Amino acid sequence: MKLLRILPVLVLLLLAETAMAEVSQSEIDMLREQIRILSERLDQLEQSTNAESSDQSVLVVETQETTANDAELDAKVDQAVAEKVDEKMASVSWAERIRWSGDFRYRYETITQDFNPDRNRNRIRARAHLQADISDTMKVGIGLASGSDDPVSSNQTLGGGGSSKPLELDLAYFEWSGLSNTRILGGKFKNDLYRPGGNGLLWDSDWRPEGTSFDYDNGTLFAAGVGTWVESDSSKSQQEFSYGLQGGVKLGLGDSALLTFGAGYFHFNSEGKQSFYGDDDFFGNSFDPVTGTYLYNYYEWEGFAALGFSILDRPAELFVDYVYNTAADENNTGYAFGFQYGGVKKKGDWEFTYTYEKLEADAVFGLLTDSDFGNGGINAKGSIFTGAYAFDDKWFFAATYFLNTINIDTADPADYNRWQLDLNFKFK
Repeated sequence: MKLLRILPVLVLLLLAETAMAEVSQSEIDMLREQIRILSERLDQLEQSTNAESSDQSVLVVETQETTANDAELDAKVDQAVAEKVDEKMASVSWAERIRWSGDFRYRYETITQDFNPDRNRNRIRARAHLQADISDTMKVGIGLASGSDDPVSSNQTLGGGGSSKPLELDLAYFEWSGLSNTRILGGKFKNDLYRPGGNGLLWDSDWRPEGTSFDYDNGTLFAAGVGTWVESDSSKSQQEFSYGLQGGVKLGLGDSALLTFGAGYFHFNSEGKQSFYGDDDFFGNSFDPVTGTYLYNYYEWEGFAALGFSILDRPAELFVDYVYNTAADENNTGYAFGFQYGGVKKKGDWEFTYTYEKLEADAVFGLLTDSDFGNGGINAKGSIFTGAYAFDDKWFFAATYFLNTINIDTADPADYNRWQLDLNFKFK
């Protein structure tokens, strides 16, 4: 660097020596002194430049360290903010994975039966259901309902001077959906077996199986199975596990019709066993009055069909359900058929349903059948008329009339009529 700066001076010196013959000694000495002074100044300048370069290097290092510290601080701040956001999002996400649903019904009911006084009563039914997503394929649910521990009814009769009314565990289950078009449930859960027209020939809509179940539906083929403990405690004399299987097909007919048909089998070992609920109540099934035990098992074969279509832009359905108990020698057949028009899904909707049903004394396991038809249980026949109108998307009125004959397999059948007027409210 210094060489580059002194090069012009050397050039001048060569020129000066070339002209030495024409210059005096004093002038040469003065020129040499100027070169010395100039060289010293160049040395000083170079040292100053080197010092400035060193200071700039220190500044660069300090700047780099400051930048690194700032980057580290920014990273820590970003991490803290991200953790806080994740925490908030996790709480929001958990809330989004929880769903409440339920319903409330107020009912006025009047019953007239041969050889019995008329009966009028006011009843309520309240149910709440909480379901939570544990993962993409796993759910758990818990539900409470009014009423007693009746396996097929959550109705609570009002009275008792305004006394408090009980709440019962209605649902407690897990649901896994890790297989395509399939669900597996365990615990106490809603009955997913297909009921054509929603009829209660085999199962009341309030019955909650206790055990395990599965259902499969790919839009055309469907199947379901349930294993339920009628009594699970081995310390009792009549532990009993029962099961059922059901399958069917859905076929589209034209643009708006759907035919659903299938079959099922249900197995209850009850012969020689006492009543599973209540004191000696066999819900119309045959029993030995001396030992107080069932006379038969119930090996029930079911066949069903339903045709859905449209009339004047409203949904309609024709349905039939048939059951036969191979374990009983007589009074072993039941059937239901009917027609439904309309549906109450939103404000202004209405519907009408007519069902005719006959259920002989040992056609099905009576404990689990419709709790209203024929005074509950079986050994009855007759008609059911139902109408409904929706005042709002979540609020509708319904009226049901049962025109039945009970004790049909005995020498003393009796007329049984029942009116139900309902206000129904739903929430989600």
